[in-house]
Amino acid sequence: MVSSEYERRIAARFATFDQDGNGYIDREDFSAAAKALLAEFGTPARSDKGQALYIGAEAFWQGMAGIADRDGDQRITREEFVTGAVKRLRDNPDRFAGIARPFLHAALAVADTDDDGTVTVDDTARVLGRLGVPADTARTAAATLDTDGDGSVTEDDVVTAFARYFTVPE
Repeated sequence: MVSSEYERRIAARFATFDQDGNGYIDREDFSAAAKALLAEFGTPARSDKGQALYIGAEAFWQGMAGIADRDGDQRITREEFVTGAVKRLRDNPDRFAGIARPFLHAALAVADTDDDGTVTVDDTARVLGRLGVPADTARTAAATLDTDGDGSVTEDDVVTAFARYFTVPE
């Protein structure tokens, strides 16, 4: 895939992070994503799971800002997002996985409403939907993550797929 195609694809992913649609990604977008997930699963913000999700969201924001906020204004423009992905993540999805993992771990814990250590395909689709993925795409993606067909997904599968979605030029 030529670089301009990759850049167009990554630019389209920008909207997933720009939760309020104001044209840039900032700390509030990550907090809004956490708040939406907590509401979706009826989890109180002051619970252990709620606090872990907000801490994960902050860690994710800090990681993203470190990669992409080139002018230090605490906002990531679409151009900064694409440039950060192309220069720092394109050939290193593990780096992105590392910054996303605390948030995704906490998001999956929120989705594990019965605390049995597993997250269903349906609940994974709900998480993806609350993060801005269109419903049909979220359902398809969640089903794809259930590699053994047991109706649940693992954290490693989610983190790997998430990182690939935002970094690998396919």
